[in-house]
Amino acid sequence: MMENEIDRALLEKIADLLGKPVGAFNIRKDCGCDGRQSTEHIEITGKEDKPGIDIRVKDGTVGETCHIPVIITKPGIEEMVYNDFYIGENCSVNIVAGCGIHNCGDKASRHDGIHTFYVGKHSHVHYTEKHYGEGDGKGGKIMNPQTIVYLEEGASIQMDTTQIRGIDSTKRYTKIICGKGAEAVVTERLLTHGEQVAESDLIIELNGEDAKGRVISRSVAQDASSQVFKPCVVGNAKCFGHVQCDSIIMGPATIHSVPEIAANSTEAQLIHEAAIGKIAGDQLLKLQTLGLTEEQAEDCILKGFLA
Repeated sequence: MMENEIDRALLEKIADLLGKPVGAFNIRKDCGCDGRQSTEHIEITGKEDKPGIDIRVKDGTVGETCHIPVIITKPGIEEMVYNDFYIGENCSVNIVAGCGIHNCGDKASRHDGIHTFYVGKHSHVHYTEKHYGEGDGKGGKIMNPQTIVYLEEGASIQMDTTQIRGIDSTKRYTKIICGKGAEAVVTERLLTHGEQVAESDLIIELNGEDAKGRVISRSVAQDASSQVFKPCVVGNAKCFGHVQCDSIIMGPATIHSVPEIAANSTEAQLIHEAAIGKIAGDQLLKLQTLGLTEEQAEDCILKGFLA
């Protein structure tokens, strides 16, 4: 596990790992398991019929973290992985995922992951997922994540997804189904550059009375990259939903933001808003008067925007 500097650097980037994780973990490297550990309250087992793992969290588990990062360090690898999460009742746990690709070859490296969450009554999950690519080869770095979440009564999920840099192509699909009193908060941060392309389809279905859903999307498109966002909140009962999309566009990049709200109940309260713009000149000027170069000022503004 973490055999070399490339492994260590990728794991630090995508999962904030320095050394062996504490608690439950499963580290996947180049289509195989590079390390696994269960705890008294969180059990991780490999699937027998297809690539992937099952994570089972016992009722009443509070304050534990489970790391499940994926790293690819060889060109030409293409994989589809299935991870299922079974969260018991009255839990509060952190799941830290993420994928890092180091590709210095001519063949594309690709990771597609399907994560399915079954969150029990009155449980809370904080799910963090970071994507990062590096390497000076011509081979592409491709990721296509899918996340499906089922929230039972009173359950909640806070999902933070970040594309740091270096991913040439990504298609993200997320669907969250909320029961009575359930709550879903999704914060999506995305940076594209060069000729990278990114698409994100996100649906939150508010099916139960007093369910809540919120989507916060922040993105930066640089150079000739392109982005498409399609967040949608559907209200099928007395509920509250809010979609907010803010993007910064630079150079010849393109951004399409298509927020949608759909009400199938007179008691549904839904709001959406979207904004796309460039960095304001007065912001750059103010930072430059403090001694920063234009490039440093832009970098400072972008880091703050995506924080």
